[in-house]
Formats: sequence, C-alpha cells, structure tokens
Amino acid sequence: MTALELKKLLIHRIAEINDVSFLNAIKTILDSKTQHKTISLTHEQTIEIEKSKKEVEKGLFIEQIELEKDFDKWLNAR
Repeated sequence: MTALELKKLLIHRIAEINDVSFLNAIKTILDSKTQHKTISLTHEQTIEIEKSKKEVEKGLFIEQIELEKDFDKWLNAR
C-alpha cells in the first residue's frame, strides 16, 4: 500500500469515528508528528527579523568562520 492509499484509507476510517476521546487521542498523535509547526512571533520579534534581513542584504554581517578567527585572536591576546 502506498502512502497516498494509506492516507485515503485513514481519512475514510477517521471520518466514521464519533468517539471524541478517541479522536482527541488521534489528534495528539498527529500533533506530535506534524512537520509544520507554527511559531507565533511578537511584534518586536518581527521587527528585529526584518531589520536583520535588511542588514544581510546590505552585507552588514560577518561569516561564522571569520567570527571564530576573530574570537581566537581575542582569546590569544589575553
């Protein structure tokens, strides 16, 4: 049985269930396996992300490897 066939079978079987407790149990299982999680951001977080995107577009960032080199220099200078 392919994944698509199995999904169709499960959808049909779930549609026949009227037991709310059982449906909630299925929902819990599905929620734990869902690949797409929705993250709610605050207004301030959204603004910070937009600012960061603009900085990256302008080239106002440092590559991780360069940051590590600078950090190593700083540590060795102490």
